[in-house]
Parts: sequence; C-alpha cells; structure tokens
Amino acid sequence: MDIHIAIGPERLVARLEQQAAPISCAAFLALLPLERHLIHGRWSGESGWAPLGEIGLALPEENALHRPAPGQILLYAGPLSEPEILAPYGLATFGCKDGPLNGNHILTVTQGVDALPRIGHALLWKGAQTIRFEVA
Repeated sequence: MDIHIAIGPERLVARLEQQAAPISCAAFLALLPLERHLIHGRWSGESGWAPLGEIGLALPEENALHRPAPGQILLYAGPLSEPEILAPYGLATFGCKDGPLNGNHILTVTQGVDALPRIGHALLWKGAQTIRFEVA
C-alpha cells in the first residue's frame, strides 16, 4: 500500500511497511489522514520530527531502527519519549533528551527521494513545515 506525503510544497510517495511492522502500520493507518508540523530534529541529526503528543499511542518495537536512512520514516510510541514521527532527510541517529531511541520503520519513500535535501534545507532555514499523510 502506498501513502502520499506532502511536506511543505514537496510531494512524496512511500510504501507502507505492513509485512515488517503490522501493528505499527495498523495504528498509523487509523490516524490517517494526518496533518502535523514537521520541525527540525533536535536530537536526531538530519531529520524532521512531528510530535504526536495528544494522540494516545503505545506500541511495541517492531522493525525498529536507530539509524534510519534518508526516506525511512519511523513511528515511535514507546516509554522514553512522546509519540512522534521521525522523517530523516540525511544522516540521522534517532534519539531524545534522555538518550538513544529505536523507532518502528513504517514507511519507505519510493518517489520524491530527490526532494529530501530540499526538505531538510527548508526545515533548517525556514522553520516548521506542514506534513500531511494520506492513503494513495
């Protein structure tokens, strides 16, 4: 299944990783369509993160990554930090103020990978960008 992602003016398509992370993907699908603000990752290097604080999620680790590649989007809803989405555009090491985190790899960008550096530049120099997820 594909998911459309809009980040500011950029449009991406991502594959939902349902085989590798079925519980997390089902929880994510239940939130769609989802719109948030993507801000530059304070602790995670070249990435954007979208807090999901008011959404009551608690998920076990599945298909979990600590060092996602650009375009490997993570969903975190564990005990150490608030629920969030991590969207790496470059070199990233997922973490929070309390230390390293592992996030559930739920999406892989398949179209629009070339836009990731532009997204990162916009996050750094223009600030928060709107991010929207919806089923393709």
